[in-house]
Amino acid sequence: MPGLFKLKEHGTDTKTEVIGGITTFLTMAYIIFVNPMILSETGMDKPALITATCLAAALGTFLVGLWANVPFAMAPGMGLNAFFTYTLVLGQGLNWQTALGVVFVSGIVFLVLTVVGIREKVVTAIPVGLRIATAAGIGLFITFIGMKNLGLIVDNPATLVSIGPLTTPVLIGLVALLVITVLEARKIKGAILIGIVFATIVGALFGEVSLPEKLVSAPPSLAPIAFKLDIPAALQWGLVGAIFSFMFVDLFDSIGTIVACSYEAGYVEPDGTIKKIDKVLEADAVATIAGSLLGTSTTTTYIESASGIGDGARTGLASVVTGSLFLLGLFLAPLIGVVPGFATAPALIIVGVYMFRNIKEINFSDLKIAVPSFLTMILMPLTFSIATGLTVGFLSYILIAVCSGDFKKVSPVMWVVGLLSAINLAVSVVH
Repeated sequence: MPGLFKLKEHGTDTKTEVIGGITTFLTMAYIIFVNPMILSETGMDKPALITATCLAAALGTFLVGLWANVPFAMAPGMGLNAFFTYTLVLGQGLNWQTALGVVFVSGIVFLVLTVVGIREKVVTAIPVGLRIATAAGIGLFITFIGMKNLGLIVDNPATLVSIGPLTTPVLIGLVALLVITVLEARKIKGAILIGIVFATIVGALFGEVSLPEKLVSAPPSLAPIAFKLDIPAALQWGLVGAIFSFMFVDLFDSIGTIVACSYEAGYVEPDGTIKKIDKVLEADAVATIAGSLLGTSTTTTYIESASGIGDGARTGLASVVTGSLFLLGLFLAPLIGVVPGFATAPALIIVGVYMFRNIKEINFSDLKIAVPSFLTMILMPLTFSIATGLTVGFLSYILIAVCSGDFKKVSPVMWVVGLLSAINLAVSVVH
């Protein structure tokens, strides 16, 4: 085992890697609860989604650990699952089988872009401000969903939304949000998971949660969702924008996470290049393709990997440990299945905060980037669509640059991005 992962070469040992792998799992285990909760709103079978989530996370994490030998972890991505549910299925009216087909095709495109080296051109073509705005906008969108699921905000015919009644579930969720915030501020590992468990237990004490008949069981069957994707239905012009949106969000989410974690782990060369980045992105794309076959939304690299790296993890052995713990989660389906929406809602809000916090890096003194960035961020929650925010953001950037005479700022790749955005907007308006 030490030889396989070259522990000595990386200045680490088995104990350190195991501890790092456990730490990473604790900080991202909330996805086992949250992902099935979000995707089940499409009509997909929730118990099967628990199995799919655990398997996709384990597969992706094993793959990146063994293929790239880095201490990164993967799982169905936050924001990407929201796009799947609220934009494609509930927003555009697709069935979940077609939406899974879109995930599959986007994974294939992502893999091809990585293998042939176009990935770097796409990354450099998008202005930094728009990249940051994309993450921030998804953070706002996820927070909005969290507040909606909690019942803190409700529909209002006069003002569109308003604050909801302070029911027992809402109060429990708000207390859980406070608990998570305090624990995160004190750097307690697994703060989000602790908050979910806390809210569920308190909900049970107040009669808001029905306790499971047993805590452990055989993993739920994947049969209701596995290999149900409809690839032919996904290969239509109207879904080009959706495929691009999935690919784009996954690309920059992964790039941002890999860069941040690589600096922490010492994988960055003096010239700024990052070791093994291509292998990590290839693993990301393959995991997304496999996840769509299993029945879940896009799999991506998790920033929570930095927690395990902070505890000393430096090799893929830590990832193997994390992936193994996700497999153990398969046998806790009865317990996971009773977790209510008001318990997972605080997790969505906190994740939204983390995704939004880099907004300070956007140069708001330059309106040429400030306006497109702002539109990208604000339209995601207001239109309940990540794709709409991306589309308007890209198109407004190109239009402002052209009308300002800055043609040189729009690269050929960006023109292609703009064309795809225009197609997506046209289809959305017609729909």
